[in-house]
Amino acid sequence: MNRIDLAYFALGTVFVFFGLLCCATAVIRKHRETSVLIWLGIWSGMYGANLLLGIPAVFTQLPHPMQVVTPFVRNAFAYLLLVAGLLVWAELTVGKMRRFTQWMAIIGTAIALGGIGEFLFTNSGNRLIPYNNLLVVIALLSLTAVVAVPKLSKKYLLFPHPVLAVGTLAFTAEALFRNISRWLALPSRAFPLLDEFAFALFLFSFAFVAAQKVFTNERRLLSIEKELEIARQIQTSILPTSTPDILDLKVAAAYEPMTAIGGDFYEFLPVDARHGGFLMADVSGHGVPAALIASMLKVAMQSVVGCSHQPAEVLRVLNRTLSSQLRGQFITAAYLWLDMEERVASYSAAGHQPLLRYRQGRIEPIESNGLLFGVMQDVDYPVCAMTLESGDRFLLYTDGLVEPENAAGESFGDAKLQRVLSDAQTKSPAELVTQLLAEVRRWPPPSIALQDDITLMAIDVA
Repeated sequence: MNRIDLAYFALGTVFVFFGLLCCATAVIRKHRETSVLIWLGIWSGMYGANLLLGIPAVFTQLPHPMQVVTPFVRNAFAYLLLVAGLLVWAELTVGKMRRFTQWMAIIGTAIALGGIGEFLFTNSGNRLIPYNNLLVVIALLSLTAVVAVPKLSKKYLLFPHPVLAVGTLAFTAEALFRNISRWLALPSRAFPLLDEFAFALFLFSFAFVAAQKVFTNERRLLSIEKELEIARQIQTSILPTSTPDILDLKVAAAYEPMTAIGGDFYEFLPVDARHGGFLMADVSGHGVPAALIASMLKVAMQSVVGCSHQPAEVLRVLNRTLSSQLRGQFITAAYLWLDMEERVASYSAAGHQPLLRYRQGRIEPIESNGLLFGVMQDVDYPVCAMTLESGDRFLLYTDGLVEPENAAGESFGDAKLQRVLSDAQTKSPAELVTQLLAEVRRWPPPSIALQDDITLMAIDVA
């Protein structure tokens, strides 16, 4: 190689390596926001490969099959370089400019397909190059206008920065100079490497802004993750840390959110050694909004301590307290009151899953539902009264326990739940809760995560 070809070889190698580095970084990080790195890597890699394939000494060292396809590859790169650059540009813009750039990329792809098809059939794909060049001019003019005018930069760029402005203006100036040189019939190599250095400046200015976007998004995600961890700790702190100590009762409960935080809630209202209430609730939706409403439930529970022995009143007061704050969301709830002195129980619910009672080998679903919280402020809730017998077992749960589906699309369902409950009759409440969670986790395929929060509470009458 002569010195100029060696310089082309070095630059082409740098562009290819930089492209591979961008793509590898995007794959390792696995965030949606890294798509800008993928397109940047493809853009740089194609430009570098095109440079290398255009060096005679490199071309002659290629195996014969690769020499045959090289003209086709270079023809494809001549069209597709614009498309890759437009897709990078689209990732760094917002609003109308992003949509405009995406439409430009679609038009550029159509021109590229036409040019590549023409090459396949005629061995010459230059007929559409003028249209491709026109698209390049439009893209450069729009990009230059956006980066050069501060008002437009603030409106349409994700990260307006002087580095991008310098790179864009330099590349645009070089493109204008190259076209003027052609009109003036100057030798094509009068200024060798000018195109490549201008493109390198242009490319790396894009890379700088793309890196800013990726790292800013990652810092934002890390901040969100820290805040979610704090929210998870706060939510955990509002749940009971121990089960109530009520005579002749054994209680176990578990809460498993679908995400870091969820919208299920449970609470114990032990009055004394022989009386206690058990509440379970499920806020519609998931994540932070549902968790905030669940926290409101914790506060609202303070207002029902005085009427804890009246399930209908407990639900009525909670509904009246929360309805005006729910903003279109809803809560299902169930409340069970156990009086171990009189050996009686009473139960009421607001659109919740049925209470399951296991007695002497039989499982009985108990429903006593009124309207969900958040539909109306003044609602009356029916109450189901029942006697207690030694060996009774009650199970309160949210719908996340029965909704998971297996590979065949069959939900875990009430039948499967009742079968597990029957098989575990000799197990303690804590063992039953553990077994139910294990069965539900095994039900869907390993690749599918649970789609709802799961909360359950098992209560045995000794």
